[in-house]
Amino acid sequence: MSARVISPVSLTRHLGAWRAPGGGAAYRQLAGAVRLLILDGRLPLAARLPGERELARALRLSRTTVSAAYGRLRDDGLLTGGQGEAARTSLPSGARPGRAPIEERDAGTGVIDLTSAVLPADPNVHAAYVRALERLPANLPGHGYETTGLEVLREAVAAGYRRRGLATSPGQILITHGAHNGLVHMLRLTTRPGASVVFDHPTYPQAIDAILAAGARPVPVALPDGEGEAGWDVEGLVEACRGSHAAMAYLVLDHNNPTGRMMRAADRARLLAGLRGTETLLVLDETLVELTLSGPPALTASAVDAPRVVRLGSLSKSVWGGLRIGWIRADRAVIQRLAQSRASFDLGAPILEQLAAVELLNDAGAALAVRRPMLRARRDHLRARLAEHLPDWVCPTPAGGLSFWARLPSPISTAVTIQAEAEGLRLAAGPRFGVDGAFERRLRLPYTLPEVALDEAVARLARAARAVDTRGGSARRTRPVAVF
Repeated sequence: MSARVISPVSLTRHLGAWRAPGGGAAYRQLAGAVRLLILDGRLPLAARLPGERELARALRLSRTTVSAAYGRLRDDGLLTGGQGEAARTSLPSGARPGRAPIEERDAGTGVIDLTSAVLPADPNVHAAYVRALERLPANLPGHGYETTGLEVLREAVAAGYRRRGLATSPGQILITHGAHNGLVHMLRLTTRPGASVVFDHPTYPQAIDAILAAGARPVPVALPDGEGEAGWDVEGLVEACRGSHAAMAYLVLDHNNPTGRMMRAADRARLLAGLRGTETLLVLDETLVELTLSGPPALTASAVDAPRVVRLGSLSKSVWGGLRIGWIRADRAVIQRLAQSRASFDLGAPILEQLAAVELLNDAGAALAVRRPMLRARRDHLRARLAEHLPDWVCPTPAGGLSFWARLPSPISTAVTIQAEAEGLRLAAGPRFGVDGAFERRLRLPYTLPEVALDEAVARLARAARAVDTRGGSARRTRPVAVF
């Protein structure tokens, strides 16, 4: 899909199963589906949508229906351009793509937000900032521009890798504004417009956005689907990298976001062996590596290394999203090139946040030791509630991470997401985690909220699913849905 022009085929693919029989006027349903795509960030801003006649033909609707839908979106501030003019995506004043306006997300409104799989900060974060402030004066005489990051923080990060069995020195670490910022740096360093980037499918939505923003060509390789939903298509990944001459492969092997699955050590070794001799740089996103909730720790399996392997880390998932500190672990030569190239993009991470990160990394894992049992309890609680109230939804229990990747009985993810908004529940529809409109039978459901909030979320989700199923006819194939 072009960054500025949306073809009828592309828009139809992104809309997916947008229309539910009995769900109200077609123009309202179409407007609601396009609205979700814009607010969810799947349609870029200022992009030109298909003309009314073109879209009507593609969707097999009357032009009047499409015209009415566009008119409603214009009234809501989501499209610009008058009747007869090109319709371009926009946002109402104050809104942001992919997020609800802040006032809508205020806890006082009663909206439950499941679009972000993140945890709130615990008391350790505040304590770390207090100690960081005490250490700040020692850093004030310097200029404060640390291109690769504070030495003390790079050593703390390197020590963490050494505990995992990966010999690492501070010279192999570059501190970033989170793991996403690290990915952007790697894309700028290694790819050119049109270069292929392979990734596991589904994956982290912002990674897809970054790949597209870099002008690279996304090459998805599907994760195997079926009983147990485990493993990776290692041969498919190797073939995709070799066949496309990929500049980079971006993979989330440790509790993949959104599925939660983890690649076995033997498969990692096969992957590295298969990529030997290629120019593909293997970039591993390890932001969830420490959040193993069942079975052996991912840290053991991930201790497989090679010169052309780059690792991205962050404190956003394991500690707090507001602490924008991440890092890149790579060969020294790569780190040096990154340090030189980043000056045109940013000048390094804030010193206070780096000092706070040092405190959090040097706690010997005490904070995570408390969080893992809490997350495990919330995971199991949510799964039990989903099994009770949505028995036809399949929710394999992930070994770790922060969310379920639920399989729905029919391709209704977008429709349920739209309906859930009316119930005061915000969801990230399955297609947000893929390309070309994939995953309409999937929904990511984080278990990061307290149990009482998860109970209410499931009640609202069940009402939304029941409404969609009843309109779409799939209710005839499901058992009655219990509602709180």
